[in-house]
Amino acid sequence: MDKIYIRGGNPLHGRVDIGGSKNDSLAIMAAALLVPGKTVLQNVPRNLDVHTLIDIFRHLGVQSSFLQNGRLEIDATKVTNSTAPHDLVRQMRASFNILGALLARSGYASVAMPGGCDFGARPVNFHIKGLEQLGCKLNLEHGVYTGEVKRFEGANIYLEFPSAGTTQHLMIAACCANGRTVIENCAMEPEVINLAFFLNACGATIDGAGTPTITIDGAQELHPTEFAILPDRLQASTYALAAAITGGDVLIANAIPSHCGPVLAKLAETGVEITTTGEGIRVRRTGKILPTDIKTMPHPGFPTDIQQPFASLLSLADGVSMVTETVYESRFRYTTELEKLGADIRVEGRNAKITGVQKLSGAPVSCTDLRGGAAMVVAGLAAEGETEIDGLEHLDRGYEDLVVKLRGLGAHVSRGSERAVVGGLKVCSV
Repeated sequence: MDKIYIRGGNPLHGRVDIGGSKNDSLAIMAAALLVPGKTVLQNVPRNLDVHTLIDIFRHLGVQSSFLQNGRLEIDATKVTNSTAPHDLVRQMRASFNILGALLARSGYASVAMPGGCDFGARPVNFHIKGLEQLGCKLNLEHGVYTGEVKRFEGANIYLEFPSAGTTQHLMIAACCANGRTVIENCAMEPEVINLAFFLNACGATIDGAGTPTITIDGAQELHPTEFAILPDRLQASTYALAAAITGGDVLIANAIPSHCGPVLAKLAETGVEITTTGEGIRVRRTGKILPTDIKTMPHPGFPTDIQQPFASLLSLADGVSMVTETVYESRFRYTTELEKLGADIRVEGRNAKITGVQKLSGAPVSCTDLRGGAAMVVAGLAAEGETEIDGLEHLDRGYEDLVVKLRGLGAHVSRGSERAVVGGLKVCSV
């Protein structure tokens, strides 16, 4: 089993290029199931989640292959099977969005309850309620949703919570419905906006993405297009935190500053110097880390996916910080792992009180989930001695070439299944 080994204390310097967004890719790939013909997506990351969805597509009779320069071709000329393999669907939550796409395309679908990171209840009832309002009949049996619909019918839908996944799922389902669909209390993430851009480029008519109300006029048929995936704002934020915690100076190229606004604002409060350039975002820290409080909220609030690696930074702050998690009920499991490195964190319900310590010390830790794994990497970069991280299947879902990119910034990091001592140095064999 692979592990990541980090010898911390080395400030990061240089430039790191941010690749395509995992979340944006998965939503747009699901939407491509609606489009007969060959869709080409630019800037698609080759992470585990993307490859899992490609495997699911293969079982559906949809062929996908990577071309040069990170372009992914999806040939959905024919969908020959509307039953998704349950073992693959259960590996990640975003796979559930193929349910609406298959129903819209084929009139029938069988898709298991989704999996993904375990940090509390993430029910799909908002998804199901919305699909049923569009006229679909759905049954749940043995953990699998099966549904039929002749054609979705436009409807007025109010979301009880502005979930990005639900918003995207219902946009996909409704764009070929009969008549108009109005979705209120929508998520406003950049990935929601880009999904609307993609569907419109394929012939859909979607207005209001990026606002609380989205209007969709159903189209008879969509056509293929070539389209670009957004740079990954969560990766950009992770590298920004890595630069900050090590007292480094890093240019995060291709990052879109407005997509990272809440994270950059909080980083500035901790004493980190933030400069936006035509190439991206420069992050630099020369002084001590100042404490601050963060509270996760739906976009444009502070992203729940970044509170975990941000907590690593706050564990070395000169004072006490408070982290409040309002989106998920159990997203503090990773704090037990940070405490192994010497962090002082006290969790009560949805709040974590972080008292900054003088130093972190390397130790064996595990990735509790995708962003919890990012927290371990960020903390390990600053910890004295060696940090050994396992559970990399979580990290691999959302970070492409993480070790290579960190090493390019000067980090002492390696990955492998075992270590050996060669010439007095520990090296990994992969």
